[in-house]
Amino acid sequence: MAYPANLKYTKEHEWIKVDGDTGTIGITDHAQQALGDIVFVDLPKVGASITAGKSLGTVESVKAVSDIYAPVSGTVAEVNQDLASSPEKINSDAHGAWIVKVKLTNPGEVGKLLSAADYEKFVAEEAGH
Repeated sequence: MAYPANLKYTKEHEWIKVDGDTGTIGITDHAQQALGDIVFVDLPKVGASITAGKSLGTVESVKAVSDIYAPVSGTVAEVNQDLASSPEKINSDAHGAWIVKVKLTNPGEVGKLLSAADYEKFVAEEAGH
């Protein structure tokens, strides 16, 4: 799987696309493959504060429930309501099916995240252990 170069990644398998002071967040293709068929996404409320490294919601599959960790700190500006009725969109297009959009509190946090190449290397190393 090629990971889009215009996204930044976390070691918890989230991605973020930054546009100005807004970040769009989702989970990676690797994460959705590990989870299997996604049946429910627990979304935060618009206006909620999120903190980098802390859970902002969960993704539930037929196998497990997994936290979605915020790659950056900010305020939830929008949630993807389509996922309430069609959570499987994450399985079919993990890098297109965003979960939340946040107004960044500290845009500098993005610089600490992984590039696509670094994330691919991390996933390969993780799989090798």
